[in-house]
Amino acid sequence: MTVRRTPVPDILIRNARVLGGEPTDLLLRDGVIAEIGAGLSAEGAEVVDGTGLVALPGLVDLHTHLREPGREDAETVHTGSRAAALGGYTAVCAMANTSPVADTAGVVEQVYRLGQEAGLVDVQPIGAVTVGLAGERLAELGAMADSAARVRVFSDDGFCVADPRLMRRALEYVKAFDGVIAQHAEEPRLTQGAQMHEGDVSARLGLTGWPAVAEESIIARDVLLAGHVGARLHVCHVSTAGSVEIIRMAKARGVRVTAEVTPHHLLLTHAKAESYDPVYKVNPPLRTDADVEALRAGLRDGTIDIVATDHAPHAAEDKECEWAYARPGMLGLETALPIVLDVLGEDWPLIAERMSYAPARIAGLDGHGNALTAGAPANLTLVDPTVRWSVDPTGLASLSHNTPYAGMTVPGRIVATFLRGVPTVLDGKVQK
Repeated sequence: MTVRRTPVPDILIRNARVLGGEPTDLLLRDGVIAEIGAGLSAEGAEVVDGTGLVALPGLVDLHTHLREPGREDAETVHTGSRAAALGGYTAVCAMANTSPVADTAGVVEQVYRLGQEAGLVDVQPIGAVTVGLAGERLAELGAMADSAARVRVFSDDGFCVADPRLMRRALEYVKAFDGVIAQHAEEPRLTQGAQMHEGDVSARLGLTGWPAVAEESIIARDVLLAGHVGARLHVCHVSTAGSVEIIRMAKARGVRVTAEVTPHHLLLTHAKAESYDPVYKVNPPLRTDADVEALRAGLRDGTIDIVATDHAPHAAEDKECEWAYARPGMLGLETALPIVLDVLGEDWPLIAERMSYAPARIAGLDGHGNALTAGAPANLTLVDPTVRWSVDPTGLASLSHNTPYAGMTVPGRIVATFLRGVPTVLDGKVQK
């Protein structure tokens, strides 16, 4: 059978500012940036007016929960892909805590193919480290790596690989194919029943605290293990000042460790829990003002390599309930860039590094995270930095509404996103 493909027209973006520089034109043809420069022309090309817009390489998220298979009431690969494209992303890495868990070649291939069918972003599955996320025996790491999904990142996110011997074995295993273990750093024996950050606010509210040392002790252990093995370790959603210092010291010693911070940990603090609104319940929890400042400093100086959303949609019944019974997690894909803009300002080269180049390198996504130059894959997004908009949970593309930014006015709006030269978003609207 012959498959007929609809030809993709050339696209000429006029007067966009690449990384905030001088206005220039970009010609997208056959999936790549064919030309870049002032005064370009191309007969028959679809013209996109980029005047006043900033062109960034397509954003890459190393930490997304798409919930499919198993919790399609909260999110699907398709709805999550829509949210990602509207957020300026061209690739997302889907976490393994689905039902069934993505701990076999079959499940990761299912997620991978669902992403291909949606066609809005490249969905790269993350495989589980242990069978069923139970922390007892290694999952089929090799089979997932050899599958059609070509998995290179493995994580039990939501659960810590707490057994040091199992963690060492996982690091040794993935070293053979230059994979990476992404650890949810939480010593479970220190967080039993925890509801929020352990501190003066938790004491006043009478909620069981989640101490910073529960995160820091696992990171300290794991950088030592990674250094001993010579393998790659990635630390998920760093949230404390102490964690930043441990990672900084490990990097200085040459340990192959990378780390991420979420937009919400860069902006919000544990004071939000005083409202008892479960939308602010997240794991790891929101921390102190001092932690937020340390995370921002670590992001700026490169101790923290990337911003990752930890996009965690939840159905209404899992969030709109008493704090103690609510599931932890927040939406993040459509608001990540605005929050980072709010925190870092218009430092476009730094934003490109932390939200595109570095996450693509860590995940091994060669077609993403490339500088916008002639011959590079045409994965890019156009941002209007002058627009300020109010976050409306019901107006987001996700099936869920658990955003902590409801009613907040944020800077920067995605106008267009292109995946290999194909527009997935134009004029702020999804094209599929």
